[in-house]
Amino acid sequence: MEKKLFKGSVVLNPVPVVLITSKNSEGKDNVFTVAWTGTICTKPPMLSISIRPERLSYEYIKETMEFTVNLPTRRLTRETDYCGVRSGRTNDKIKEMGFTLKEGKEVKSSYIEECPVNIECKVKQIIPLGTHDLFLAEVLCSHIDSRLLDENEKIHFEWANLIAYSHGEYFPMPKEAIGSFGYSVAKKKTIERREIVKKKVTTESKSKTKRKTTTKKKKVKR
Repeated sequence: MEKKLFKGSVVLNPVPVVLITSKNSEGKDNVFTVAWTGTICTKPPMLSISIRPERLSYEYIKETMEFTVNLPTRRLTRETDYCGVRSGRTNDKIKEMGFTLKEGKEVKSSYIEECPVNIECKVKQIIPLGTHDLFLAEVLCSHIDSRLLDENEKIHFEWANLIAYSHGEYFPMPKEAIGSFGYSVAKKKTIERREIVKKKVTTESKSKTKRKTTTKKKKVKR
């Protein structure tokens, strides 16, 4: 294949897009959008986010050394975009977007109830890089929508309708996997067993969706 050479720039795409909530020492909440985030360690569990020093959230997080990562759904795409282009210095984004804030368990920063996954973090180190500073944080706990768990307590992120960010655009997360970790070297019996479990889980998911839809219809009739 023919390839064109580009000057140095980060073309790593797609990436997760998340909403970061924080609270300053005066108890004021703020939210903004981050696309530069990632897992960096298993033990202790750690992740990173990159923030421009001029952002209001930068001040809040540096002051308290705490923040919460909220994973938005496809339904929250507009809200996610808005929180990335409007400043908390001029707009009350939480109120304008109608977010419901819940008190954190291990940190003072709140989490967004409408997001199915919320990750509470404690900053361990801040590394100045240039346009952005890198915040390295330990994950203290997470809040997961119970509807994303199967009977074995496995988390199915594909049920959450999460979104990703790629070169200036938002994309929905596919619901069907094209492989699983280690499948390239797995034995035939293992693959067959996984397929059986997958079909069972898919059936369970469809059943949950059907029950949820039926419940909504009943409420409307009332």
